[in-house]
Amino acid sequence: MNKLIVSLLLTVGISGIAHAAGDAAAGQAKAAVCGACHGPDGNSMAPNFPKLAGQGERYLNKQLHDIKSGKRTVLEMTGLLTNLSDQDLADISAYFASQKGSIGAADPKLVARGEALFRGGNLDKGLPACTGCHSPDGKGNAAAGFPHLGGQHAQYVVKQLTDFRKEEGGRTNDGDTKPMQSIAKKLSDEEIAAVSSYIQGLH
Repeated sequence: MNKLIVSLLLTVGISGIAHAAGDAAAGQAKAAVCGACHGPDGNSMAPNFPKLAGQGERYLNKQLHDIKSGKRTVLEMTGLLTNLSDQDLADISAYFASQKGSIGAADPKLVARGEALFRGGNLDKGLPACTGCHSPDGKGNAAAGFPHLGGQHAQYVVKQLTDFRKEEGGRTNDGDTKPMQSIAKKLSDEEIAAVSSYIQGLH
């Protein structure tokens, strides 16, 4: 009897894992509507819409679930995910994760300050370096769910950091320990602009 229960649990677990895995080929068709804002391959041309191409699959999937559930508010996406299943979200995440991201350019006047913050943080303020979670080249840590930042639109990064910094009505879905909220609150507007510009040109 015990062997039967273990066997059933293993079967359910394995099928659950298989179902949760994203299918990039299936995701391409499902992501067609996303292309209007994010570009057909996830390389958005509009600086207020994030580039999704090359983003970590785990991170994308979490964000889609958070947006669908209302845990993360993105007004432009209201209702777009309502009728999508967990498998649909996994497939869309897999598709965009499989695409190659494009790179922008940093403002030369902000590069030095932005690089210093990204690579070294600010000890006086208790700011850690961005590289600790997002890697020196901005590729993030896909396995841990830390997002790929390199090449992301500066305007979009500024908005996210500013939203993380807000006391009310801001962005709160950055994990149990809320690292980004803590970090963003220590950043000035000028520092946010500098590090965001640096990220846009990072590759």
